[in-house]
Amino acid sequence: MTTRGMANKGPSYGLSRQVQDKIDRKYDPDLEQRLVEWIMAQCGSGVGKPTEGKQGFQDWLKDGCVLSELINSLHHADKPVKKIQSSSMAFKQMEQVSQFLNAAEVYGVTKTDMFQTVDLWEGKDLAAVQRTLMALGSIAVTKDDGTFRGNPDWFFKKAQENRRDFSEDQLKSGKSVIGLQMGSNKGASQAGMTGYGRPRQIMNP
Repeated sequence: MTTRGMANKGPSYGLSRQVQDKIDRKYDPDLEQRLVEWIMAQCGSGVGKPTEGKQGFQDWLKDGCVLSELINSLHHADKPVKKIQSSSMAFKQMEQVSQFLNAAEVYGVTKTDMFQTVDLWEGKDLAAVQRTLMALGSIAVTKDDGTFRGNPDWFFKKAQENRRDFSEDQLKSGKSVIGLQMGSNKGASQAGMTGYGRPRQIMNP
């Protein structure tokens, strides 16, 4: 029982521990390796190399400096993060991570692919951190503006123009489906409407 208690030592217990375990299972060690290789190729040896494993990955990125170097390296000029400064103070580290997130969003990473600062800083969801970095790499490969370094095969190419067309097509097809449904359910819809209308009349004095 003591060993079990020690194994569970930390802020998460009970149901939250189970949820955390599920989140942890989504973390991909192979992906970690690929992302580390890319960040080192992209930023150079100055960013160092993390110790292998999830904890090492988190410790490497949590002060926001490596992430800021990464997003800056994807710009020829006018670097988005103006000041990159390592600090032992928690709020400074989180501020640096936030600067990366803002710059990544401007670069093209969608909100759904974006991790939250606590996901990284407190290790809440490191799989989300991996997802953001994969999205960032994919956009960098897609832009093909000469800033990407590393192996483009590490990432899926997602053409932004096609993505916009696709969402428009989706909207159109969505409207068609709604139109078809309204056509096929026309009688039912009208009956429903009159049905709703009658009770209102009855309720009115």
